[in-house]
Amino acid sequence: MSDLHEFIDAAPKVELHLHIEGSLEPAMLFDLAQRNGIDLPFDSVEAVRAAYDFGNLQDFLDIYYQGMNVLRSERDFYDLTWAYLERAAAQNIVHTEIFFDPQGHTERGIAFETVIDGIHAALTEARARFGISSRLIPCFLRHLSEASAFATLEQALPHRDRIAGFGLDSSERGHPPSKFERVFARVRDLGLRVVAHAGEEGPPEYVREALDLLHVERDALGLGQELLGLADLLLERIEDAGRQAREVARFVDQRGRLVLELADLVVDLLERARGGEHVLRVVRRVVDD
Repeated sequence: MSDLHEFIDAAPKVELHLHIEGSLEPAMLFDLAQRNGIDLPFDSVEAVRAAYDFGNLQDFLDIYYQGMNVLRSERDFYDLTWAYLERAAAQNIVHTEIFFDPQGHTERGIAFETVIDGIHAALTEARARFGISSRLIPCFLRHLSEASAFATLEQALPHRDRIAGFGLDSSERGHPPSKFERVFARVRDLGLRVVAHAGEEGPPEYVREALDLLHVERDALGLGQELLGLADLLLERIEDAGRQAREVARFVDQRGRLVLELADLVVDLLERARGGEHVLRVVRRVVDD
């Protein structure tokens, strides 16, 4: 192992963007399915791993939601979150911001309280045992209706002391940020933070809408080929926002065959920056294939 790798391993780290349902490992998927008496469309852990060789974002989401189906009880959500937090502690992650999809569970008849109570219990224990601080961010599923998003917001209000803000994720095509403009206006009125995925499969206009209509404080940018012309917009907004972070959700986009080489985007940004005044902060997760 090189000195650089040793330094990175030892350095304290921050995980700014982790979808907890997406952290479900194949072995735990089988364990939870057995616990809850659920038949899986896979006959082995290896078959699950093979399913993650998907061809686009929707293929990824299909397997993502299949995995979500095994989560039924508060204990399930605790175990899922705790397994991630143990891995985080081993990687010297000292702060994590966890996203979850309540509608993916309430649509299956799982109470919002069941989901958030299990996740929050694990976060509380991780703070005590590992010293890991955390924030919890429920997301609206953009393929569902505005009315469903408003209903989810109301379900979350009794737990607002546990929630840092709201995000926006799921299938992007045909579901622009403007669809949820009124919902996020309500989120901001409540004093909660606003984040969103943008540009994974949608055009640059979706990124502009997330910034200008939803007023996101942090956006997770996809690297789809549609975003080849995004550098000017990013530089303009980085200048306006000062230290506001931009995340690049590279892992999903690589697997989704949507990816523009990250280095090309960064080089383009640096070449356009004036006197080194602009900084792009790229948050990248290390994922074991």
